[in-house]
Amino acid sequence: MANGTNKDIVTRTVEAPAELLEKTLETTQDIGRRLNNERTVRKTKDYWRTLGPGLTTGASDDDPSGIATYSQTGAQYGFQLLWLSAFTFPLMSVVQEMCARIGLVTGRGLAGSIRKAYSRRALYVCAVLLFAANTFNIGADLGAMAQGVQLLFPSWSFMGVVVGFAILMLGLQIFTPYERYARYLKWLAMVLFAYVLSALLAHLNWGDVMKHAVTPHLTFDRNQILLICAILGTTISPYLFFWQTSQEVEDQIAQGKTTVAMRAAETTPQEISSMRKDVWSGMFLSNMVMFFIIAACGALLFGHGITNITTSAQAAEALRPFAGNATYFLFAIGIIGTGMLGIPVLAGSSSYAIAESLRKRGSLSMKLKQAYAFYGVIIISMLVGLSINFLHINPIKALIWSAVLNGLVAPIVLVFILLISSNKKIMGEWVNGPWTKTIGWATTVLMAIAGVAAIVSLF
Repeated sequence: MANGTNKDIVTRTVEAPAELLEKTLETTQDIGRRLNNERTVRKTKDYWRTLGPGLTTGASDDDPSGIATYSQTGAQYGFQLLWLSAFTFPLMSVVQEMCARIGLVTGRGLAGSIRKAYSRRALYVCAVLLFAANTFNIGADLGAMAQGVQLLFPSWSFMGVVVGFAILMLGLQIFTPYERYARYLKWLAMVLFAYVLSALLAHLNWGDVMKHAVTPHLTFDRNQILLICAILGTTISPYLFFWQTSQEVEDQIAQGKTTVAMRAAETTPQEISSMRKDVWSGMFLSNMVMFFIIAACGALLFGHGITNITTSAQAAEALRPFAGNATYFLFAIGIIGTGMLGIPVLAGSSSYAIAESLRKRGSLSMKLKQAYAFYGVIIISMLVGLSINFLHINPIKALIWSAVLNGLVAPIVLVFILLISSNKKIMGEWVNGPWTKTIGWATTVLMAIAGVAAIVSLF
């Protein structure tokens, strides 16, 4: 017995270090996994904090005007124009980066920079054209949002919903402090994933989708020319130029840089790096949503012979039999959410442009009594846009035509953006590089050709 006991003691003594080593390894692995998870969470939080004006600008690009244009594109041409989602991504990213850089370096909005460098007459033309395009777009977006609500609550009054949305968004813009309002817009951008989910739930043939995503296909018929101009106009939109620049300035004001001199004193490489990450992330989100909407409508509507979309309700209802209730409701929610995000940006960009053109004080960080002219433009834009809905204009047609109008206005504003961002006296070391200039001017020429082609195709 004694010998047996001694052997047991020796065996346990030998096994103990092995068990201890195993437990130590398991503990070390647990600690490693926990540290990796913590690093991942920290990096995600840091990345989220870097997102701001670029994210909200890119997300607002997918307003109901964009949604309608992309839906009609898919319904009418299937996957033929799907490649435009990838093609326009670098174009709009470069343009928005130039706008953001102008705001960071000059400490002024785009209109203020144009006024300082060029004639007032040129600026007034840009501001008036922008106001006209944006106001028409606001009216069309309000109508589309009301139809989106009626998809969920058919008994609700169309005009009652339109008026309710107009009042709600005016109240948010005028009476909500800028920092809180910016956070609302940032989180509201997440509604765009409703369109990604709607496409994923539709069980598309992704092999066919990806083939068309990289293969250009053009027929150059009248309707396709109009749609291409509309797509360019709704992805590379003038209101985004003014909004992006002014939001960079608003962020600087929120950091305590309350004067132009303080904002223009120094622009650090870190600020430029964060801005680029923000802008390119926002534009990627915008074009990803464009891709999924065209893909879903191309597969489900065009594929079943439904090639003409006349209302938001019809687009969602047409998808319902083929993709189910989930896609139907996601489409409806997306229309409402993107309108809540896009309309304030449309009204705000007009207000920034006009206030700076007239040398009036204007900022969302100011209260109403501090900037009557600035908020007055927002109110007028909303009221005129609201009145458009009393004219019984077809919302989807109005949305597409507003995108075409943006396509005509954009080249004029782009010329000024390129001239300013390529001027070393204004931009210093942050002047445009050769590739940025090349892509910028190519985009301007492309937008001009598309706009002229759209006008010619009408006759």
